[in-house]
This record gives sequence, C-alpha cells and structure tokens, in this order.
Amino acid sequence: MENHGVDIAVHGRRRGEAEGVGQRMTFHAADIVDTTAPYELVSKMRASFWVIGPLLAREHNARVSLPGGCAIGTRPVDLFLFGLKALGAEIDIDEGYVVAKAPEGGLIGAHIVFPKVSVGATHTILMAATLARGTTIIENAAQEPEVTNVAECLVAMGAKISGIGTRTLTIEGVEKLHGATVEVIPDRIETGTFAMATAMTGGDVLLRGAQPMHLQAALDILAQTGTEISQEEGGLRVQRNGNGIHSVDVDTAPFPNFPTDLQAQFMALMTMADGVSNIRETIFENRYMHVAELARFGADIRVDGQLATISGKHALKGAQVMATDLRASVSLVIAGLAAQGETIVNRDLPSRSWF
Repeated sequence: MENHGVDIAVHGRRRGEAEGVGQRMTFHAADIVDTTAPYELVSKMRASFWVIGPLLAREHNARVSLPGGCAIGTRPVDLFLFGLKALGAEIDIDEGYVVAKAPEGGLIGAHIVFPKVSVGATHTILMAATLARGTTIIENAAQEPEVTNVAECLVAMGAKISGIGTRTLTIEGVEKLHGATVEVIPDRIETGTFAMATAMTGGDVLLRGAQPMHLQAALDILAQTGTEISQEEGGLRVQRNGNGIHSVDVDTAPFPNFPTDLQAQFMALMTMADGVSNIRETIFENRYMHVAELARFGADIRVDGQLATISGKHALKGAQVMATDLRASVSLVIAGLAAQGETIVNRDLPSRSWF
C-alpha cells in the first residue's frame, strides 16, 4: 500500500483489553501517488473494487480492475457504474479495467434511485458523494450495518450525511474530509458462522463482542432449530447441549432479513436436522455450489431453481471436498466438524480469510 501513497501502522490492543479485541490500525493517506487498483489485488477480494468511489471523489480519476472474488454468480458492477455516471463520471472499459474520470471540478451531486438493493454500490456511491459538489440523494440504499458503519465513519471525518440506516441517504458534499478515530463493528457473518458451527457440534460458546441486533433475523431462525441463544455481559452465548436440531425453512433477503452470506452455513446445519427443511436463495443466482460438496458427506439435498430441499440425517461421514466461494467453504468446515471421520477441504481461497 505504501506504493500507492498510504502508510499503514498496526498497533496492539490497549492494556486490559481481551485478546483479539482492541487492535488498532492507523492509515495516513496525505498523498495518493497511484490511482490504479491492479488485477492482482482486486481479484483476491471483490470489495476492493469499491475503492473506485473515493478515488474518483478525491483524485478525480481511477483505473480499477473489474472484480474477482467469490464465484457465486455474475454479480456485475452495473449499479456501481450507473451511480458514478449519475455523479458525472465518464466511464470506459479497457482490457478488464474500469477507467473513470470525473468532470472538471469534481463529481456533481445527483438523485440516484437504485433499481435493486446493492450493498457494494451503496458503499461506493456514498463514499464518492461525500466530496461531490451539491447534494446527492440515494434511494433504495442498502441498510446493512456495514453501510451504517461506513456512513458514521464518513461523518466522523467531516461528511454531511442524513438518513443513515434508512433506504434513503442524503449527502451534502463537502470540500474535504479530515482524519478521525472510528470503531469497526463486529462482523455479523463471522458471528453467525460461529453460532451455526456451535449449533452443529452441540457446543457452548461465548461470542465476545457480538452485537445481536446486526443479525437478529438469523438468530431468530437459529433459535427455532433448538439452539439456545442469550445475550450476556461481554457477548452472545450460544448453546446446544444434547438437544436435537429442528428443521426450519428460510428465505434469504436483504437486511434486516436472513442474509445470503449465512445461507451455506445454515444449509450445513440443516443436513443433520430432524426433518425436511427448505432454503430459498433470492439474492444470487448461483449460490448453491456447496450442495454437491455437502452431498459428499452423505447429505440429502435437492435443488430446484432457487429452492433447496434438505432431508436431514442423523450422521454425516467425513470426505474430501472442494472449496468454492468463502461462505460455501466454511459450510464444508462446519459439516466436517460434525462428520464421522476425517474431512479434507481442498483449494486455496481467493481471500486470506474464511469469512
């Protein structure tokens, strides 16, 4: 990152803080020297593409590789480019890169109505609009907690944003932003993943720092499976000691509903439920790549379009399985934790993190 003009320092936790809590990072980006985000970086994590928004806002130009990352459908960047064009940017595609240029004087505020909810596009246009001239209104914005966290970060840096946490965001452009100290919220998908792993194995785990309000729909569904969930000082307690796993039907949908990023993990849990469950995936058209791999454990899953029907079994058997996207991969780990015998998960992931 230093080659692009950003200095990064990592600091340990403060005295008295629990392990894994309180780590701090300091970013100093006084002079951006390169506005290209190369394929080698963007291909590893899809969200890297979002840098096109702040680069355009601050430097008025950007050259960003089209994203790679999870293989869960086409996931085009049409909504990103739709929003940037509305702010006045000129967009070209050149050898796999999006080349964007702001008009003279910078981006211009606009009224943007997304035809469907997109977390990535909301993040990108929100960041881009903070330095645009005039007012930007984003309608049908994503309401995920991560969007709220970014919006609050931008406000701490001097941005003027109203409607945070709602479907309509209003951004009054400012001339510049300044440094700030912000706290990153706990990852709700990691929380849900560990909670479902606990339910799968019949464990008792305290998820330190977890914030239930960020994934209440998923926790409500998990409670229906017979898992005990309670909030206590310091985090979220998840228990399933001796109880069977009840089958539950679920549909994925944008926040505040059941997240698509927990669909694969929940499917793994349902493979050992005491009946038949149905999962309907409404967000991505190709997010059942884990089904064939779960079948290698002996799972009984039938897919018909968006609908997956899982007939639970009392036992799974360990197997060699192939990782695909991040959430699918960790669903195989969850199945392997409860399966009889050894499980080997193959293939390097496009990101360094399981989650």
